[in-house]
Amino acid sequence: MEHPQITFIGAGNMASSIIGGLVESGQPADRIHAADPFPQSLERLREIAPVNTHDDNTAAVTGADVVILAVKPQVMADVCTGIAEAVQASGALVISIAAGITIASMGRWLGERAAIVRCMPNTPALLGCGATGLYANEQVSQQQRDFADTILGAVGIVRWVEREADLDTVTALSGSGPAYFFLFMESMIDAGVAQGLDRDTATELALQTGLGAARMALENDVDLVELRRRVTSPGGTTQAAVESFEAQGLRQQVTDAMAAAAARAETMAKEMG
Repeated sequence: MEHPQITFIGAGNMASSIIGGLVESGQPADRIHAADPFPQSLERLREIAPVNTHDDNTAAVTGADVVILAVKPQVMADVCTGIAEAVQASGALVISIAAGITIASMGRWLGERAAIVRCMPNTPALLGCGATGLYANEQVSQQQRDFADTILGAVGIVRWVEREADLDTVTALSGSGPAYFFLFMESMIDAGVAQGLDRDTATELALQTGLGAARMALENDVDLVELRRRVTSPGGTTQAAVESFEAQGLRQQVTDAMAAAAARAETMAKEMG
């Protein structure tokens, strides 16, 4: 099937970004449906692409090959039970982008034979440069995995994990990761201002440095250790800074922060499941 019928339940920012990426990559807009209780959300979505819009979830899901649940975790149970009969009738793949809702919980609400992919995207998907981790239950066919690859790949890279619990680590790494970089850049800017730069100059230099470093890492065949070595002259300024980071335990701080994020993701899953 070249162009599956795809239905989004929820038309917020993430759904809009994925739809925009799909249409840009060749998915016909008339093969995309979206349902949302807020007319203004559907109106904004139609400005991106002339997709089919609905105010009724069941009508939107009927006949769909793929259903993407882009709703708040707090309403997931009600949404799933409301569309369960239609999903069972069509055998649609269900993809959830809601944090903390396990496949076991969705299986109780949708039916134990439902094909479900749970994924963890991140906010850079809004710019088409996201990073998404995915996990599928046993009911998901290879064709359906390909559908998930194509849909989430429209807004960035996708990586499958072997265990659902690995999504907690994905959450800690790439899901929450943008905030870590924002915090680091904030700190660089503040330090630059403290040393005498005006804030606009410090901000521009820090943001461009972050962009450049990421591009160098992505576009080089060498690993990060070697890239760092190449810009760290013995006895120079970079070495002084790196040694200060190491002495203050930066690596352990990152390890502890990611462990805290992963633990919170696990706790949220238990609270919401």
